[in-house]
Amino acid sequence: MKFAITLSAIAALIFCVLAGNPEDYTKAQSVYDFSAIDIHGKEVPLEKYKGNVLLIVNVASNCGLTERNYKQLNELYEKYEGKGLRILAFPSNQFLQQEPGTDKEIEEFTQKHGVKFDVFSKVDVNGDNAIPLYKFLKLKQPGTNATDSSIEWNFTKFIVDKDGQVVERDVPKKDPLELIPSIEKYI
Repeated sequence: MKFAITLSAIAALIFCVLAGNPEDYTKAQSVYDFSAIDIHGKEVPLEKYKGNVLLIVNVASNCGLTERNYKQLNELYEKYEGKGLRILAFPSNQFLQQEPGTDKEIEEFTQKHGVKFDVFSKVDVNGDNAIPLYKFLKLKQPGTNATDSSIEWNFTKFIVDKDGQVVERDVPKKDPLELIPSIEKYI
């Protein structure tokens, strides 16, 4: 059996060990206990988003849902950014390798799509190498399958309230604009 280890996976592992992520994600009190690496390779403590409603979504450049989701995520951000919404996009290549690019290529893709919300370095959202933040999100909102809390596909969406608590998980086929009632409830 061959194992492919990407530089981003190694960087994410090192980051999780060295950065402000709790060693045991099950003991975290909120998403503010975590940090993530942004698309430029810089550590971002999620505490910086304290007091905002967060929409956390795993994204991919080559998915059938990409165009609609990026367009609607941009619309949501433009409409609600001034009211306290922050969108955190985490590229992942775990679903039919639909995010094969490097962080630089992903950044170029998002620039072409006019993305103004925060995009992070490519990560794993499932399995042993999933970043602690995603393990925490799935722990707090396991989804519809009680036996497996895995992220089922690109564009699974989590809503986090102003206190950093994960309050909602939505399926990939649910359009970002359909989240407006939930977002308005927490803003």
